[in-house]
Amino acid sequence: MNLIKASRDFLLKPLQIVNGIVERRHTLPILSNVLIKQENGKIIFVTTDLEIEIETYLQISETVTSQEFSALTVSSKKMLEILRTFSSDTEVTLAKIDNRLQINAIKSRFSLQILPADDFPRMPKEEMPEITLTLSQQNLKNLLHLVQYAVAQQDIRYYLNGLLLLIEGKYLKVIATDSHRLSYASIELEDEWERKETIIPRKTVQELSKLLNETEEPVIIEVFPKKIRFAFSDVVLTSKVIEGKFPDFNRAIPVNNTKQFSINRQSFLQGLQRVAILSNANEKFRGVRLVISNSMLSIVCKNSEQEEAQEDLEIDYQQDTIDISFNINYLLDVLNNLNSDSVQCAFENANSSTLITIPKNDHFKYVVMPMRL
Repeated sequence: MNLIKASRDFLLKPLQIVNGIVERRHTLPILSNVLIKQENGKIIFVTTDLEIEIETYLQISETVTSQEFSALTVSSKKMLEILRTFSSDTEVTLAKIDNRLQINAIKSRFSLQILPADDFPRMPKEEMPEITLTLSQQNLKNLLHLVQYAVAQQDIRYYLNGLLLLIEGKYLKVIATDSHRLSYASIELEDEWERKETIIPRKTVQELSKLLNETEEPVIIEVFPKKIRFAFSDVVLTSKVIEGKFPDFNRAIPVNNTKQFSINRQSFLQGLQRVAILSNANEKFRGVRLVISNSMLSIVCKNSEQEEAQEDLEIDYQQDTIDISFNINYLLDVLNNLNSDSVQCAFENANSSTLITIPKNDHFKYVVMPMRL
């Protein structure tokens, strides 16, 4: 029995949206599958890894036709890879034959195993959110972009493996740290709210960043005690949150760094990229020295073969000389993810944390600890 008939592009889009969270290896085979069901004139696609659930849909219309069918689950990655092999305007038919899903297109036919939809684990529906916010997709995407690179990876302090979303007064703040560096960004809201902290897992942040569009279209954020939901375009992403107490980020942001200079972001980035060629790429901590002296920033990099690279950049600086070293990746990360013309760097001494900001902008702060070479 034919279930769905549509062009390849119509079927490919929802699968691309939901496929990102599907794990290649999982103890439960059904978690490799996408749930496909028909409801209220829509064909709904759902995937989950038990921590995150993504749902999207196709509207049944003249270009997407469907007969009534019972829900089923099929391998998400296999179906996606099959559809990718056809040209964009190819008509594709999905049919259920002998407890298999058959994909027919042109002269090709694929028969895929299906598993019962009743066995597919759905996240329980929450009743009332504690907070509901609406932002433009572009604003949320930009906020995540500014901080997500600083989220820890597989840290034993599990609360660092996520991004803090803090609603406080008239501000939405996002903060990430791996204890060696900290990134902070904020945006002003229309309404005022009581303080609410939510730690969003790293994987959720990455997937959300990919799915959000750079448009003024809205994204609705619903915060629950143990979950968070983002609804935008034709997508609903629901995620469990990390339980725990995020460190007090305000204590990590220096306020008395008196030695400072501004520099063109692109020039600084390109200088670091050039000297990084001689750093040991296979080492976890790639060190770089910044020597800040009268009107000059010298970027120096050495490797284990005793090779050396140096880049000199002119800056407006007339204070004490500072010789300070960093993990070069931490500097490259922040400069790559900003889009401002210039950045401001503020120091106190070679042993204290450095603050990188955007001139005349209080909505972004980046703190990085020095290292010993």
